[in-house]
Amino acid sequence: MRGWLTLTLGLLAVVVGAVWTVQGLGYIGGSVMTDQRIWAVVGPVLVLIGLAGLWYGVRARRHRS
Repeated sequence: MRGWLTLTLGLLAVVVGAVWTVQGLGYIGGSVMTDQRIWAVVGPVLVLIGLAGLWYGVRARRHRS
């Protein structure tokens, strides 16, 4: 069960981080976050955290099977 949770949270972090990145760069409008450099920095950091979570989740699932 822990593997699925880690995979889900990792995937969510990657998607949210990607959205934050493009909002921070000004490609998606209509938000307070649009064209704000902080989100162009925080987004990729969150993507990296999400990728680490995905890697850990896949690895944990492989060790159980």
